[in-house]
Amino acid sequence: MAASRTRHLCSVAAALVLTVAAPATAASARSAAPAGLREVLFVGNNWDGTADVIRSSGDFAKIGRINVIPDKDARMAEINADPIKWIYFQAIRNSVGEGHDQFADDMYSTPDGRSVVVSRPSFADVVSLDLATGKVNWRFPVSGYRADHMAVSPDGTRVAVSASTANTVHVLDIDTGKQLGSFATGDKPHENIFTKDGKYIWNMSIGDVNTDLDSPGWDWTKGDRHITVVDATTYKQVKVIDMRQRLDAFGLKDFSDAVRPAVFSADESKLYFQVSFFNGFLEYDVATDKITRMKTLPKNPATSEDRTTWVNDSRHHGISMNPEGTKLCVAGTMDDYATVVDRASLQEGPLVATSKPYWATVSGDGKDCIVSESGADQVTAIDFATGKKVTSAPVGDHPQRVRLGHVQADWTGPSGS
Repeated sequence: MAASRTRHLCSVAAALVLTVAAPATAASARSAAPAGLREVLFVGNNWDGTADVIRSSGDFAKIGRINVIPDKDARMAEINADPIKWIYFQAIRNSVGEGHDQFADDMYSTPDGRSVVVSRPSFADVVSLDLATGKVNWRFPVSGYRADHMAVSPDGTRVAVSASTANTVHVLDIDTGKQLGSFATGDKPHENIFTKDGKYIWNMSIGDVNTDLDSPGWDWTKGDRHITVVDATTYKQVKVIDMRQRLDAFGLKDFSDAVRPAVFSADESKLYFQVSFFNGFLEYDVATDKITRMKTLPKNPATSEDRTTWVNDSRHHGISMNPEGTKLCVAGTMDDYATVVDRASLQEGPLVATSKPYWATVSGDGKDCIVSESGADQVTAIDFATGKKVTSAPVGDHPQRVRLGHVQADWTGPSGS
């Protein structure tokens, strides 16, 4: 029986693990833009409802800006006419929004570089915006009352979006907005990741991050949090990973099991993830289904130890990996720094001072880690090789998600903007 179970686990793990590409191939693939297109970084300014489009490498200079809420008047009229929608709108503003509306959570451009798709938490929807005109191509209202993190399929044709109050992930056709499928998750779905072959979607649910019951003894009140792995064609559940059991087995019974941002190794054999309240990250081995290593990062002595003061149960929120798979970059959100960590030794580099860094991604050329400084309204590039700051570029109010994408080669912003 044990042998049969082991064989089954290994077969599932094998199905979820991909062949690693050579580092040079990975790096060159990132920098090659399709003919007629320009690779850029989209920076979502959550509180002012804009997205800045900046160069994907080099000086990260601004190319243009998009208004992601051109239909604001129509959306507000709907909300004001519906008492339940109005209550949720106000709740988002006064809880996760820290007193602000959340208008730009996540975004991905279409493969042809003509549109960008944006999830808008306060409007509980996903919209496609025409990059030439700034007008709405299509709109998809999510189940429930809040839209959250998204993921795009490797071929760029599908987006998965978390409907956080409905415990659901919708998968949409990126060109039409038509729902292709959906699946159930744990409480408050958050991060989504497509595997490189496009066959699976991993969703991480984070539970109730807005309550003040933040001590380890009250962790059970935060809800049902787990990783849901589904087949990306049928949207049927393949596997559920309850990190509570894995954390306990690793001796971390007081740790939250709310998996926050996460990133796979290049061969997808390892998952590196953050959890609520922890200043660091953990390493999970997919094949053995076990947590294998933990990295605790420095605490900022100026950061309050009162967990109720940490935004949405975060301590660190944002993690990325260089294309070669040798370095991790971590956003120490409540500790006001970002740092590059050597993957083999788990030794961190210099602590680069940043103001409430909320996300970490990789530059178009793969050389730099890009963190969004939501407290300073700028993005900052950190050299993966040296761990030192390269430059900062100003953006809009409260930048959060930063995503690589494409625009038309001559694009500088919507007409009339």
